Amino acid sequence: MIATQKMLLFALESMFQLDILAWVTGLPLVVGAAWLLWHQYQQKLTLDSELAQLKKMKRYSIEYEMVIKAMKLCIWRVDVPTHQISINSDYRDYSDSVVPPPNTTFEYVVERITPEFREQIRKGLQRVINGEMEDFHIQYQIQERDHEQPYWSESFVTVEKRDHNGQPLTLVGATRRIDQQKEIENALMDALFHAEESDRLKSAFLANISHEIRTPLNAIVGFSEVLPMAEDAEEYQRLVEHIRQSNAHLLHIFDDIVNMSKLEARGGGEIKRSTFQLQSLMLSLKEKYAVKAEIKGLVLNIENEKAMPVINTDRDRLREILNQYIDNALKFTTAGSVTLGCDDQQDRWRIWVRDTGQGIPADRCNISLFDRFVKIDEFVPGTGLGLSICRSLALTLGGEVGVSSELGKGSMFWVELTKE
Repeated sequence: MIATQKMLLFALESMFQLDILAWVTGLPLVVGAAWLLWHQYQQKLTLDSELAQLKKMKRYSIEYEMVIKAMKLCIWRVDVPTHQISINSDYRDYSDSVVPPPNTTFEYVVERITPEFREQIRKGLQRVINGEMEDFHIQYQIQERDHEQPYWSESFVTVEKRDHNGQPLTLVGATRRIDQQKEIENALMDALFHAEESDRLKSAFLANISHEIRTPLNAIVGFSEVLPMAEDAEEYQRLVEHIRQSNAHLLHIFDDIVNMSKLEARGGGEIKRSTFQLQSLMLSLKEKYAVKAEIKGLVLNIENEKAMPVINTDRDRLREILNQYIDNALKFTTAGSVTLGCDDQQDRWRIWVRDTGQGIPADRCNISLFDRFVKIDEFVPGTGLGLSICRSLALTLGGEVGVSSELGKGSMFWVELTKE
């Protein structure tokens, strides 16, 4: 029994010694296997993170490319030490945009910028390089060659890379064409100018027209009240004549306003061309204004009446233009004559009205005289619309108007119409 117990204890001791030996020898293997599994797991996490980062960078790259495409940008870089410029992406949709060749300095582009912007761009870039400002933005014009039309561009520049001392190594910039933007800006500025000018002219017109209307109305009212008190037939006729002249003046003012309103609203309506003898139109005008000219002691005649041509145009519109010219000639002429005529200008007929009146100062004798509400003499009654109506009517006929004058000797107003 004792012997059996001893043998059992020996066996147990032997087994325990064997388990200790297995445990001691197997533990490093377990630890090594666990470390290997953990390392592989960490590598997988790193690879997954890098893969996700690459996907993210690829997505950002695609989005970046879409943005510069949508904005139609040109992305460029300047190597600061060498001043060389390189184009990375160019999505400008204009064939005339300046593209610097490889290994070209930035000065190549600067020399193609119009002179008024060059120094400003050089100073702006230098300030970015010196660290005086983070970025630089400017709008400017570029002209590749002297015979080409300059175009507008807009650029943004900033520092991309710096050395360990903080000095810029690379500048990155973006440029886009802004021709359409500038056209819109110019159109808006023109519209603003015209709106302000129109507002000013309308104010002047209202002030002027109120005075012009009030003058004949006061005469009509005043002479009408005095008319029943006329002591004899001569005084009665004189008052009636004053009323008649005031009525005519008032009707003329309203005719001008109505004519201008029609031209602005409908362009004057339908053009009714016909072929007719210019002589017949001249004779009818001479007959219409004969009495008025005679009252002022003026001679109204037609130059080379028998040689008047046959023309094709809108008779009524041409008549209205000549009406305005003759009215003005009679108004500003106190002695001498008013003459109607026509000259052959190769492919055009120049139909004119010449007077021996006071003339027009040289600084006012130009096409601006045909603008609305412009008056030759502020002290002479009138709306300032007559000559503007003439120009508008001439334009509807495909013609043009003009004036020549010598102060103190008279003026000549004309309308030129194409031969058809």
